[in-house]
Amino acid sequence: MTKQQANWSPYDNNGGSCVAIAGADYCVVAADTRMSTGYNILTRDYSKISQLAEKCVMASSGFQADVKALQKALSARHLIYQHQHNKQMSCPAMGQLLSNTLYYKRFFPYYAFNVLGGLDNEGKGCVFTYDAVGSYERVGYSSQGSGSTLIMPFLDNQLKSPSPLLLPAKDAVTPLSETEAVDLVKTVFASATERDIYTGDKVEIVILNASGIRREYMELRKD
Repeated sequence: MTKQQANWSPYDNNGGSCVAIAGADYCVVAADTRMSTGYNILTRDYSKISQLAEKCVMASSGFQADVKALQKALSARHLIYQHQHNKQMSCPAMGQLLSNTLYYKRFFPYYAFNVLGGLDNEGKGCVFTYDAVGSYERVGYSSQGSGSTLIMPFLDNQLKSPSPLLLPAKDAVTPLSETEAVDLVKTVFASATERDIYTGDKVEIVILNASGIRREYMELRKD
């Protein structure tokens, strides 16, 4: 009789794709609403976007149980910050906090791949992109998740962010207007849904600007 090897893992990958684009005075953060495991769809209507502060939202793909735990940890830390400083955390400050929170768990990481989007202290759009252990970078646009390998080349082609090695440093914000950025996000998701089985059902788009936050939705393929 052959010995059976138990192959249990504390992690799963629930798929899905996230995109963020920063503009001169706005930020667009989007994610699809499909949550899967293997070849099964668990739900077609799960929001991967959470608002962490007044001008800061996070979109996360990966293992959604870890994502929930991460969101709760950040929410608790933000509440403490508000009591101590009597103000909301800025997006760059939240970006650093997220990096520290992920790095703190580096030996048993949160299996979460995040993009953070919002407005900085000058009202400019900012996007931060992360790996699972907290290494992060401020960029003009980014994508994470199962469809990121399809979405990122498309965004590179359309937006061509200046190299961070160029001197003097160029601004990372994209030249598009807010409406053009939203249309581009809809296009990339429609495109990724055709090729990635873990992306689909619906895309949730969050737009942040000086007048506040608004949401838009677009139906995607259901197969």
